[in-house]
This record gives sequence, structure tokens and C-alpha cells, in this order.
Amino acid sequence: GMNAVFTVSYEMDQALGTDYHRRFLKFLRRVQDEDLMVAGSMTDVKGDRGLSPSRQADPDMYVRVVEKRPEGIIVRGAKAHQTGIVNSHEMLIMPTIALDEADRDYAVAFALPVDAPGVYQVFGRQNNDGRKLEAGQIDCGNPRYGQVGGEAVTILENVFVPWERVFMCGEHQFAGLLVERFASYHRQNYGGCKTGICDVVTGCTSALCKIHGVAKASHVRDKLTEMIHLAETLYCCSIACSSEGQPTASGAYFVDPMMANITKQNVTRYAYEVARLAHDLAGGLLATLPAEADFEEPTVGPLLKKYLKAAGGVPVEHRLRLVRLLEGITSATPLLESMHGAGSPQAQRVMILRQGQLEHKEKLARHLAGVD
Repeated sequence: GMNAVFTVSYEMDQALGTDYHRRFLKFLRRVQDEDLMVAGSMTDVKGDRGLSPSRQADPDMYVRVVEKRPEGIIVRGAKAHQTGIVNSHEMLIMPTIALDEADRDYAVAFALPVDAPGVYQVFGRQNNDGRKLEAGQIDCGNPRYGQVGGEAVTILENVFVPWERVFMCGEHQFAGLLVERFASYHRQNYGGCKTGICDVVTGCTSALCKIHGVAKASHVRDKLTEMIHLAETLYCCSIACSSEGQPTASGAYFVDPMMANITKQNVTRYAYEVARLAHDLAGGLLATLPAEADFEEPTVGPLLKKYLKAAGGVPVEHRLRLVRLLEGITSATPLLESMHGAGSPQAQRVMILRQGQLEHKEKLARHLAGVD
């Protein structure tokens, strides 16, 4: 988000003689000096997805400028699926689609404290999120770092933004470029992010296979090999689109957009396949494990510990902790985040076809075939 706004604000300044780049550099320096966490906020609630922002029955389905004042602007709208925003310092609001002249009020980008007057953060529900409020450490899944998520619906109800914090206001011709830049950076880093998650899934599955006494079985080793292969393929794509990046006019590097979209397209498939293989190998206890409190109950607790132990004299608690970790990290929320975060699969396919240079490829084939 920061890089996308940095490069596009520079290009707007060069083309239009605006002051956005200076404003953004001032904001960026503050972020760096104070070590602030900034939530990149792009996804609008969208309403009727078949209609552009200005043609919606309710004009607030995309964040828009409702009033311009000498000291700043008033904005209204909402952003959905905002990961980590409630524990961030600032949010960086951006358009979510390319816009035309009729949509110029929606061509707005700005930075705002997450708790500014008129901002409402409504925290989302997730599978088994109530467990995090229970006593104990096992049922929450990951007692050290929690789980993926923490999304909120961010509502902007007539919020004032001073001009010094506004980085786009009406320049609709640059909205599509900003979306493409942001999406490419985001899709690039998914190859690293999801590889790390897949590594944990694979390690947890391997540990459970040892506890279950099946680690040496050929089909188990083959499935673990496939999990490693899929994860490293994701990482290869992320490294490739990074190393193939080129400097923009502002001096900031921009990733290779084709490879970035390939990276995210693979994430939408490989993360699910790694999770499927983990579920295959881990077994049914992933879905049916009794509560942590049941293992401490005087009557059934000792019996559960007796009957749910496995191979090698490993403490039953180790098995329970690994099962809960794997359940949490392969549940609906992280998998859906792999599917829709940084854009749904079709968004990547649109970009892949657009950047695929089909005419150039046809020219090569025609030349080799002698029909050019």
C-alpha cells in the first residue's frame, strides 16, 4: 500500500503538477520515525458489483468525497475485510477499482488514524473465536501468536480528513494504476506469507505422523514431499517477481506484475491442497477432539489421556497441542484469506491475460511456422 501510493503520487505530480508526493513523503517519514503500523485499506463493500460506484442505488457503497472544505475533505463509505486494522495506528484508504469521469468523487486516497472521529471498527467473527476467551492454552490453537485474521468492517461516517493527509482527490485516471500497483505488491508478498504458513502446516503434519507411528509409510512420505513441493513453488514465484522488478520514475522498485499475479493465483490453489493433504494425514481427531477442560475433569480426564495417547510415549498433551494448531491454521478463515486476500482468483486471471502478450506469442509461432 505504501509503495503503491508513493509511486502513483509521484506520477500524478509529474503529470498534473499536484502536491501529493510531498504530502505522502511527509506522512511516510512520520511512519518511519515513529515506527507506526499502517493498514492498507482498499476493499470497498461494493453493493451491486455489476454497477460502477456512481451508478449504485446507494452512493456510499464505495468510499467517496461528500464535501470539500478549505481545510480538508469529508468522506463517507466503508471498507470490508480489513486485516489487523484494529491494532494498527493508521489506515491508508485507496480506491478498489479503475474509475471514469463519472466516478471522480470516488477517486480518493488518504491516511487517517484508525480511531479518528466518525470511524467505526466492527470486529468480525471467525470459527472458534470464542475459544480465545476460555481458560487454558490448548484450545486456542496457537498460544504464542494467535491465528490469522483479526478482520473488521471499517465504517467512515462523515469523517474529516485534512488536506495534508490527502494523496488523491478526483484524479480518476490514476485510480486503475494505483489499484494495479497495490495488488501486484500484495500478490507478490503472498508467495512469502503463504509459504511460511505452509511450512508450519507441513511441520505440524509431519510431527503428528510421527506421534501416530506412520511417518515411515511410503504414502505419508510422498504426501509430505508434495506439500514441500507446493510450498517451495509458491516461494519461487514470489522470489521471481521480486528479482525481476524494475525501478519506477520515483526510484521505488515495482515487482514484475505478471509473475506477481501468477504467485497469487497459485496461492488460491496450493494453500488449499497443502491443507487437504494435512487433513488427510492428520486424521479425524482434527474435527472431533474434546475440549481442553475435559482432559482436566477428575473422572474422564485420566481416561481421555489414556485412550488418546499414541505412539512412542509422547505426552498426550503434545498431540493435543499439535492437533489444535493444525485445526486453527487450516480452518475456513485462513483458507478463505488465501482465496480472496489480495484479490479473488478471477482478478488475477484478468491481469494474467492482459499482461500475457498473446499477440507477441502468436507472432513468434507464426514466424516459426512460416505463416507470417
